[in-house]
Amino acid sequence: MGKQESVVEVSAVQRAVEARRPDIIAFLRELVAIPSMDSQIREVAGRVRAEMDRLGFDATRFDRMGNIVGRIGDGPRVILFDSHIDTVGVGDPDEWRWDPFVGKVEDGVLYARGASDEKGSTPGMVYGLAIARDLGLLEGWTAYYFGNMEEWCDGIAPRALVEDEGIRPDYVVVGEPTKMQVYRGHKGRVEMQVVAKGRSAHAASNELGDNAIYKLLPVIEAISQLEPELGDDPFLGHGKITVTDIVVETPSINAVPNSCTAFIDRRLTFGEDPEAEIDRVRALIPSANREIGDITVELLRYSDPSYTGFVKEVDKIFPAWALDEAHPLVQAGLEACRRIGLGPSGVGTRPSERLGDASAGAAGKWDFSTNGIYWAGIAGIPTIGFAPGDEKTAHTVNDSVSLDDVVKSAEFYAILPALLSEETLAMGD
Repeated sequence: MGKQESVVEVSAVQRAVEARRPDIIAFLRELVAIPSMDSQIREVAGRVRAEMDRLGFDATRFDRMGNIVGRIGDGPRVILFDSHIDTVGVGDPDEWRWDPFVGKVEDGVLYARGASDEKGSTPGMVYGLAIARDLGLLEGWTAYYFGNMEEWCDGIAPRALVEDEGIRPDYVVVGEPTKMQVYRGHKGRVEMQVVAKGRSAHAASNELGDNAIYKLLPVIEAISQLEPELGDDPFLGHGKITVTDIVVETPSINAVPNSCTAFIDRRLTFGEDPEAEIDRVRALIPSANREIGDITVELLRYSDPSYTGFVKEVDKIFPAWALDEAHPLVQAGLEACRRIGLGPSGVGTRPSERLGDASAGAAGKWDFSTNGIYWAGIAGIPTIGFAPGDEKTAHTVNDSVSLDDVVKSAEFYAILPALLSEETLAMGD
């Protein structure tokens, strides 16, 4: 079957979005002004809920974990726009040249904590869905906005939404920054710790102790040399491994430490098994230490309660994923970019900042990890990414987003469901 005549009048969408420009920008400024570190999203989620209520969403509510959910429509097909509204902390305040929660606007770019990662996608998603409803573009759809906590454990919020709240979408759009391109995957990750046990003694009699730091140093050095041996993939790229933190247990700074723990972030490309990669690190332990068991490698597990007290225990294994380029969701996303004037690779009003990972006409990928590890990697739900911002500013004092892109992203979110309907109809879905 050929494509039906398009129901999407892009010019009408663009006029509606432009009329909302001041509201969209003001909404973002209010979101970044509300601190939401350490998964404490109650206040910022309440602000998002108030905006969805004002725009006439059919239903808004907090889930048990404390994420905010808004719904428009009750059609048989379900699409969900995912935007995490927690952020990392500000680090050393002296490194910021402006208040990270007030931010600054320079040359049309907002600099503030969470501007890119990832509060910048929320206004476009919320307003895009409301505009799509107003213009009749959500026929046959149930559409959700899902504002969640992600920074400390990727995928835990969507897992709780599906497994504990019973909301399982057919399609997902992740709002992590993509430079206004369509992304279709990223590497996975496994997090582990290497623990060395020693024996404490006074530093003045260090010969009586067994220094756990010294014991762990050969393993850390071996990890630093490991990367060339790791897997590779034409799309996702080469595997990565990094020692990210070290914690020492010692009676005092004048004592030999009795324990030393190194935390390991292992980025997985396709073809790499997380359990096998734990074993790879375990094999770096000297044989004598393996025999007596004073150095061990353990998979990390997340069990921290959310701000509501909700606990969802998960192993910190996050699968690599990529949606096929030919999938209707990818193709609908690329078509949405073309229709709103972005063109291939997100090229549009500011092309010098958008030419990136995606080749002409193709979808790209993230270098970092997103909630896509659950949506696509575990649950098998077709997922793409699209949002303003550049992931390379994430977690830095230059966290930033183009305000023009924040507004324009609403056009993409508004027309995507209708274009996805056309795409799947054309493919006989």
